[in-house]
Amino acid sequence: MLENTRILLIIGGGIAAYKSLDLIRRLRERGASVTPVMTAAASEFVTPMAVSALAGSKVHSALFDLTSEAEMGHIELSRSADLIVVAPATADLMAKMAGGHANDLASTLLLATDTPVLIAPAMNVRMWTHAATQRNIDTLKADGVSFVGPNEGDMACGEFGPGRMAEPMEIVAAIEARQQKRTLAGKKILVTSGPTHEPIDPVRYIANRSSGAQGSAIARALMDRGAEVVFITGPAAVPAPSGATLVAVETAQQMADAVAAGLPADAAVFAAAVADWRVASASTSKIKKQNGTLPVLEFAENPDILASVSQLETGRPDLVVGFAAETDDLQANATAKRARKGCDWIVANDVSPETGIMGGSENAVTLITADGAENWPRMGKAQVAGQLADRIAQHFASDKDA
Repeated sequence: MLENTRILLIIGGGIAAYKSLDLIRRLRERGASVTPVMTAAASEFVTPMAVSALAGSKVHSALFDLTSEAEMGHIELSRSADLIVVAPATADLMAKMAGGHANDLASTLLLATDTPVLIAPAMNVRMWTHAATQRNIDTLKADGVSFVGPNEGDMACGEFGPGRMAEPMEIVAAIEARQQKRTLAGKKILVTSGPTHEPIDPVRYIANRSSGAQGSAIARALMDRGAEVVFITGPAAVPAPSGATLVAVETAQQMADAVAAGLPADAAVFAAAVADWRVASASTSKIKKQNGTLPVLEFAENPDILASVSQLETGRPDLVVGFAAETDDLQANATAKRARKGCDWIVANDVSPETGIMGGSENAVTLITADGAENWPRMGKAQVAGQLADRIAQHFASDKDA
């Protein structure tokens, strides 16, 4: 059931808009409240009066509504719901979402929100399979947007194939499944991600090949399960997940300071690839090349963020998860690291160049806990993140039952 769940329903302009009427009814039967938003094209297929009557709520359609914009009503709309559902999500609306456009109320709400988004695409089969749409789908999935459908079948245009909007009860089931997954609601979790850059001089630095993809995926998976996430990231190649409290840093010391400021937290996941060393005295001017001589760099050890948090006497998170990027003796080195740092779990992965894991789209990890080692199969980083988030939720559930 969806008792007290607040749904912001964006209805796009397509023939499948008629299904949104039944969707509203089904959602309200299950206790959800529905605030409808219609694009201009949607009103060509269903009337605002019918939508409003079924939703029991005013239909919003104008970006510049003089009765609400003085209080930035479009911003409030975008953030007051538990879930935004776009049904139907047309090819045009998906393109706007992927491109970050905001030229009407619907696209502005979707750009301004930090609320999870679920879309039910609906379009002609050729539009669905077009390369541009497929690129947009990849972008939206990477941004954390969830999909239900489309289904395969006969089209209103007479063609057959994928592109039919999911049926209202399929969308309801997807919403219910998503809400049931909110197993970390009420938990604050700190996540570090990406590399750190340790300056040599104003133009050079020491870094590593971490893209930040795994940390970003973990943060997104935790938020999908209802957690409040403080996301502390170095200069990563992938965008930070929307909805997290973002703290951007560059150096290991800045990351350590941000972690300290982000505590207390229920859990901390240290996925960042923090540089072990920094240049002891970085030059304030560019080091010039001199023939016959090489610069001498003296190094200093960076703060050990994982060990510092793991060994806190007061204010330690209930669960501290570290990462171990290894090239040799993965399980032995990761097990030793867990004992040495004092953390609860270590997520270990083999980052040898031939694996393609560091900076790649997949990961193969071994989870080291007090109970031993679990070897997870190689999978996409989003799937690794989901599995880890579920294990974190299980940890808190077992604590509650104990």
